[in-house]
Amino acid sequence: MITTTRRRVLVAGGVLVTTTILAACGATTTPTGNTTSIATPTVAGGGSTSTASAANQPPVAITHIHAVARDPKTGDLLLATHEGLFRHANGELLQNGPVIDLMGFTVAPDGTYYASGHPGAGVDLPQPVGLITSTDSGRTWRVSSRGGESDFHALTSSPTSVVGFDGTLRSTTDGETWTTRTIPAAPRTLAASPQTGALLATTETGLLHSTDDGRSWKGLTPPATALLAAWADEQTIVIATTNGQIATSNDTGATWTLQPKRIGAPQALFAQRGTDGQIETILVADGAVLRTADGGATVEKLL
Repeated sequence: MITTTRRRVLVAGGVLVTTTILAACGATTTPTGNTTSIATPTVAGGGSTSTASAANQPPVAITHIHAVARDPKTGDLLLATHEGLFRHANGELLQNGPVIDLMGFTVAPDGTYYASGHPGAGVDLPQPVGLITSTDSGRTWRVSSRGGESDFHALTSSPTSVVGFDGTLRSTTDGETWTTRTIPAAPRTLAASPQTGALLATTETGLLHSTDDGRSWKGLTPPATALLAAWADEQTIVIATTNGQIATSNDTGATWTLQPKRIGAPQALFAQRGTDGQIETILVADGAVLRTADGGATVEKLL
């Protein structure tokens, strides 16, 4: 039986947000994060969930956001964090599923979630988890492959493949069998375009682009060093620069527009072109979740 409890969430920066947490009846599990020990809903490998009374619990402390995305089916904002997956919907921040340090996280166009990282205390997943998959919006996860072997800090997905970097660049079309790729420099982040799966990689030597699933790469020349990169559509690239600016290219990196305004130190980036033609960019910077629809000229704080 699924029950709903409400809990405060301490977002980085010290803001308390009331959250609704979905949990099933059962015993309390208390995982430990970097800076706080809290009771949260936990899903074991088979998908059973536990609950705890919110009344006697301290706020959940989100200590780091590794990735940000929107669910393509619901439009909900997703935060992949050191403390697990959070969902922002209808003005509330929701936490569901097991506590996993989601070092890598991506949502495929069909709504499948892929992730990698480390299990929290009491979570029945290998260490590291390898490539894990969720088809129920992150409530439960299963190991697809490389459990106990890979911790993909950079991870992306397209309609045809999943690409990750665990010290080696790897690509899979079925989530189980991997092909090793070469790349000129280690990627900090990877991003796949929503239809063809063209890849972007931000590296210490510059922004790289591949149109053949990582078999070959060429350099792009944005107006400032790209720390993070995302595809808004098949031709539109959005980057967050090392000095906290946003730059956009509408022609796959041939030309760029750099917004002079500095937003903050970038942590995670997401972009998409909406049905109205506007490009929505969501940036996690300096502990805040920010949204802009004009390339960074004006910014709205979401969390």
